[in-house]
Amino acid sequence: MPNRLAHETSPYLLQHADNPVDWWPWSPEAFAEARRRDVPVLLSVGYSSCHWCHVMAHESFEDDTTAAHVNERFVAVKVDREERPDVDAVYMEAVQAATGQGGWPMTVFLTPDAEPFYFGTYFPPEPRHGMPSFLDVLDGVSRAWTERRDEVGEVAGNIVKDLSSRSLAYGGDGVPGEAELAQALLGLTRDYDSRSAGFGGAPKFPPSMVLEFLLRHHARTGAEGALQMAADTCAAMARGGIYDQLGGGFARYSVDREWVVPHFEKMLYDNALLCRVYAHLWRATGDDLARRVALETADFMVRELRTAEGGFASALDADSPVEDGGEPTRDEGADGGERHAEGAYYVWTPAQLTEVLGEEDARDAARYFGVTEEGTFEEGASVLQLPRDAGPVDADRLASIKERLLAARARRPRPVRDDKVVAAWNGLAIAALAETGAFFDRPDLVERATEAADLLVRVHMGEGARLSRTSRDGRVGPNAGVLEDYADVAEGFLALAGVTGEGAWLEFAGFLLDIVLDQFVAEGGALYDTAHDAETLIRRPQDPTDSATPSGWTAAGGALLSYAAHTGSEAHRAAAEGALGVVKALGPRAPRFIGWGLATAEALLDGPREIAVAGPSGDDLARALHRTALLAPAPGAVVAFGTPDSDEFPLLRDRPLVNGGAAAYVCRHFTCDAPTTDPAELAGKLSR
Repeated sequence: MPNRLAHETSPYLLQHADNPVDWWPWSPEAFAEARRRDVPVLLSVGYSSCHWCHVMAHESFEDDTTAAHVNERFVAVKVDREERPDVDAVYMEAVQAATGQGGWPMTVFLTPDAEPFYFGTYFPPEPRHGMPSFLDVLDGVSRAWTERRDEVGEVAGNIVKDLSSRSLAYGGDGVPGEAELAQALLGLTRDYDSRSAGFGGAPKFPPSMVLEFLLRHHARTGAEGALQMAADTCAAMARGGIYDQLGGGFARYSVDREWVVPHFEKMLYDNALLCRVYAHLWRATGDDLARRVALETADFMVRELRTAEGGFASALDADSPVEDGGEPTRDEGADGGERHAEGAYYVWTPAQLTEVLGEEDARDAARYFGVTEEGTFEEGASVLQLPRDAGPVDADRLASIKERLLAARARRPRPVRDDKVVAAWNGLAIAALAETGAFFDRPDLVERATEAADLLVRVHMGEGARLSRTSRDGRVGPNAGVLEDYADVAEGFLALAGVTGEGAWLEFAGFLLDIVLDQFVAEGGALYDTAHDAETLIRRPQDPTDSATPSGWTAAGGALLSYAAHTGSEAHRAAAEGALGVVKALGPRAPRFIGWGLATAEALLDGPREIAVAGPSGDDLARALHRTALLAPAPGAVVAFGTPDSDEFPLLRDRPLVNGGAAAYVCRHFTCDAPTTDPAELAGKLSR
């Protein structure tokens, strides 16, 4: 019998709908049931493409004996962290405070009042590597609840008190200036891996937001060191196994510092952010590799993640079914079904290359992609990469090899796709596809961005422009949007407005950002991750630091700043500056974790520039000036494009034609240059 998850929209929850565990979704009814039965709540948080979530599900949640223990002694609640980032954030903070680490699956035991008292992540089915078995944990927690209730209540109360008393002192008046950004750059230089590029050691994550800061800092100051770190990191990732050398797109992270072996799940947010970074790197340098990777990543998103409704799915799983009988990382399901292994879809052995290509081409493919007899992954398999010592290669022959390998790979069992549409991540994808399409004359990519934006307006934006977090199959999910949803969707709409010249997207961004001002801003310019009228949790989440995506806090600061540049709204600019106070405090101390805030601070220091291109509809010169404006490296520059009499963009007001022809106007800090009709002159103005 399916459990209570059978009617949910989350693919992750639906994966657990047939478990023998009697799961509940996060709901008041679940906690009421725990109070009625006088038992604790087992909260399990994960997401659909999480490898170890699958492992624990197979080992424990699909096991009848374990499920019987859970059902008898607990009310079990399953949460998709991607649908409820607020629930995830609150309890992850508790897990990290109690254990010093965190991750998914996250396992937390709560009182019926949702107060946490015991924490963990993955628990194995039997004791292993110093970890207790999951059954031992269940027995221990159940005994503590029954025999030492006062102690449990005291622990839970102290944890909630500690979390509630934490205040985010983000320090200092004013916005970050030259000194703070210079200190941030120095800190990044110290953390930079000069041997393998990127920052820190293993595991190594794509530093998307930091790369955006480095590119903007170089554009504003000319600092060559900033550009070099960005360019070398992008090159190392693009040549490494973290990048799919056949199909395009990036995996979640590299398990090693050299970018060779990825954790194979592919997330929409990573690919959206990196697509934009590589497009911006090409804009700064003209680098052919950056151009290729930006376009291949955009094409990957459209080909592999686009949904029938025009939005973009959340992720592709790390695991996929095993064809060849090799020992998998994840074994058969409880029903004896097919075996799965992490990375099975992507890795190759020399024998597999020979089978597809023949001996001669297989030898060249192995040399070019770094496939060895020993393997770079598991059991003699290799992750494809581009070693720098591969030697010369014939471009046409390489293209043929890639085409044949990609066709052969397409016949393998595919990773499962999490096809829920997350508003925030679709906002990031809209911005990336719109700009990539504009930069490289790919109107199809701009059209895909527009279709995704249409879906967000039609399905995710309700009355009063309030956003829903997710949808699936065109059906809106039950969870309210959080700050990152409003901020990233507004960012996507603003980018789309600048590319298309359609002022409706600026208007929609304004609707969302007005809600940010009304529902998310705290005293002193700080921002909360949830709205004032959102569900009350044991702590209201609030975090200005980046994780895999820009924090909602700094993303909102960036969108507010861009909207203020478009409209002249003092309220939105003041809110942006208030939000950036945290960057002044954290930027010099922790630059790797507040990269989007630093990038936004670069835009603030540069103005940002306001560019209005006015010209007759369909005019070639107007289009050339518009393209020049979009290719401007000036940090955070905003672009309005349309006819002089258009009322769609405030920046176009009182911008007449010059001698009857198209003209571009550049303003900054309330001062405007004389209009220009020369794209080369405009480029010069914007590069200074």
